[in-house]
Amino acid sequence: MASRPTLIVPAAGRGSRYGGPQHKLAAEFEGRSVLGWTVRRAQQSGLPLLVVTTEPLRPLVAAQLAPRDLLVVSEAEAARGMGATIAAGVVERSGAPGWLVLPGDMPLVQPASILAVAAALDQHAVAYAQHRGRRGHPVGFAAELYSELIQLQGDEGARRIVARYPAHGVELDDRGVLVDIDTEADLEALRRLGADAAS
Repeated sequence: MASRPTLIVPAAGRGSRYGGPQHKLAAEFEGRSVLGWTVRRAQQSGLPLLVVTTEPLRPLVAAQLAPRDLLVVSEAEAARGMGATIAAGVVERSGAPGWLVLPGDMPLVQPASILAVAAALDQHAVAYAQHRGRRGHPVGFAAELYSELIQLQGDEGARRIVARYPAHGVELDDRGVLVDIDTEADLEALRRLGADAAS
C-alpha cells in the first residue's frame, strides 16, 4: 500500500434504536464495551486512528487511546448525525491520503479486512467491505473526496457519496463487516457468538 489512510471510528451517536439501560456502545461484550472491541480491532490494523465521540462516551476508550487519537465533539454536533461526525473526523485529519470509516458499533470487523479496504484505495476513489455480496464496513474514501466528506450531515453518513462515485466492493470472508449493534436483540445475538467472535 503506497499510503496509509486514517481510520475514523464515529462513536458519537445517541443509539436511539437501542432500548437497553445504557448506551449501546457501553454495553458489555466478552469483558469489554462494544466500542472498546471496535477500537481494539482498529488499533490492530496498524492504521492511523481517530475515534470521534462525545464526553459521556469518552471514558469507554480513553485508556486505550493516545490523546491525539481521540476527538471529543459536543452533544449538539453529535446530534447532527453520523455524517457530521464523519466530517469532523475528516477535518481533524485533513492531511491524510484518504479515510476509512468504521462505525463504533461494529466490534467484529477483523484487522485484515480493514487493511484490505485501505489497500483498495490505491486504485479506487471509494471502496467498501462486502461479505457474500452484501455491502458492509469499513468504507474508504480517497483524498480527492475531501471537499464532499467535510460537508456531510444527517444520519445517512456517507451513503450519497458512495452512490455518486464508482465504488469498489472488496469481497471478504469476514461476516463481521456486516454485524452492527442497533438493538438489544443484535447485542444478544452477538453475545451468543461468544468468545469465538471476540478472539
